[in-house]
Amino acid sequence: MTLRFGLIGTGRIGQVHAANIAASDETELAWIADPFIDGARQVAARFGGTVTEDAEELLTSGGIDAVLVASPTPTHVDLIARAVELGLPVLCEKPIDLDIRRVDALRETVRTSDVPVALGFNRRFDPAFAAVRARVDAGEIGALEQLTIISRDPAAPPASYIAVSGGIFRDMTIHDFDMARFFLPEIVEVSATGTASFDEGARDHGDFDTAVVTLRAASGAIVTIINSRHSATGYDQRLEAFGARGSLSVANAPTSLVSLSTADAVEAKPPYQDFFLERYERAYCEELHEFVKLARGEASTSPSFEDGRAALLLADAAQQSAASHAAVAVDLTA
Repeated sequence: MTLRFGLIGTGRIGQVHAANIAASDETELAWIADPFIDGARQVAARFGGTVTEDAEELLTSGGIDAVLVASPTPTHVDLIARAVELGLPVLCEKPIDLDIRRVDALRETVRTSDVPVALGFNRRFDPAFAAVRARVDAGEIGALEQLTIISRDPAAPPASYIAVSGGIFRDMTIHDFDMARFFLPEIVEVSATGTASFDEGARDHGDFDTAVVTLRAASGAIVTIINSRHSATGYDQRLEAFGARGSLSVANAPTSLVSLSTADAVEAKPPYQDFFLERYERAYCEELHEFVKLARGEASTSPSFEDGRAALLLADAAQQSAASHAAVAVDLTA
């Protein structure tokens, strides 16, 4: 049976989800909601669907089987709550909210409901990252001792975005926190440091443009996350898993496999891919496929509401650590 989707939000990521919903044989883009109605109309013109300015009209239309929330972060909690109330499976972009108190206020409702709720941590579905995790789980490198995650954006976002983003840890590093938990779910301590060395927007809004986070797992394994808001070589997304028997690593995705060798340079290569939509194109498709299985009541690897809450707790702890210059103990099971 084709799953009819209601899409809320038609910004950059909403358009990605719209294209994937329309392209899949499993799904149909039935309704689109955005208070900026011209954006909704443009998406509908490309992919079909009924448009509205009002998310409530979409949710109560009777014409959808599931909801994909790609609207601004402050709307997420209320939209998840309403979807659960109406019995509609919901896939929501990260983060659930910038305030852990609002997340916890919704937690029991989600926990006691049988309505599926998934979070948009798409990087779990990147084929390379998923393959490394599967091989670590299979014991190929022995027990995981160190995990290194490098995540650098091509350029810093506008200052207006920084102002409402919740800061680098809740906005950018949150993906890396979830990736860390994808390998090592039981994180017990967070140490973080950051600087604002090049981006005026970060300085103006008390944020960081460069950050390093160290996580300690219950097993004793150490995770190192390295972030920067700029990278001259393109979108820098690397990972290394290290154990007693060896290591597994993921390199950056190139824009071309062609290299040049001359008297001036040997094997000169083009830059890495320059945008997250290119780098994680397949991951977004796999994310949708897994959510469809979840919505149908089938076994699924979709990240849960609890995964979203845990990532936010780690982000909050990183913010506290960077401000206090001290390690922060965390209990993700409470």
